[in-house]
Amino acid sequence: MTFIKFLFTKVFLKQLSIAIIALLGLAFVILFWLKFTTNHDQKIEVPSLAKMSLDTAENKLNEIDLRFEVIDSSNYNPNFPKYSVIEQIPKAGEFVKENRKIYLTLNRSGYVYLKIPEVVGKTRRQAEPTLISMGFEIGRITYKSYIALDEVLELSYKGKKLKSGEKIQKTSVIDLVLGDGEGGLKTQLENSEKEI
Repeated sequence: MTFIKFLFTKVFLKQLSIAIIALLGLAFVILFWLKFTTNHDQKIEVPSLAKMSLDTAENKLNEIDLRFEVIDSSNYNPNFPKYSVIEQIPKAGEFVKENRKIYLTLNRSGYVYLKIPEVVGKTRRQAEPTLISMGFEIGRITYKSYIALDEVLELSYKGKKLKSGEKIQKTSVIDLVLGDGEGGLKTQLENSEKEI
């Protein structure tokens, strides 16, 4: 008996039919099981948790069978209450499945205290970006008689002189005292006028 003749025998066709029916049955069972276990087409809308305390957010998520995890609390935002939710992933209004984890970012209790960098003796062009990148704000700029133009002579916060390494609150407004570029020239001119 050749192979081609064997393909058309009753025994082979019967075995092939049983195999096809078994595969179709198995596929049907797997698809039904997946639909049941993965909650296909069942969606839960993510609520807005903004400005809620962690306890309130936890209760709200538990009511609708969602979980949460706090991923960060690094920045302080004065527009939100302390330790409240300032950001969430996925965003409010998106649809997720039951038991999905919602990632929360919390507001800190206050601003971080940062060390004043070494900017005295540097130019305004160097000092301002350094201070701004650290989270400070630049306030009033005054000029003092000094030979170098725009060289930082001193820093102050609320009238108090600051030293490098001193800690103040992030977002503090720092006033700068800069050289006017004429200090040495004025002194020389005044001395030469006195001699005459």
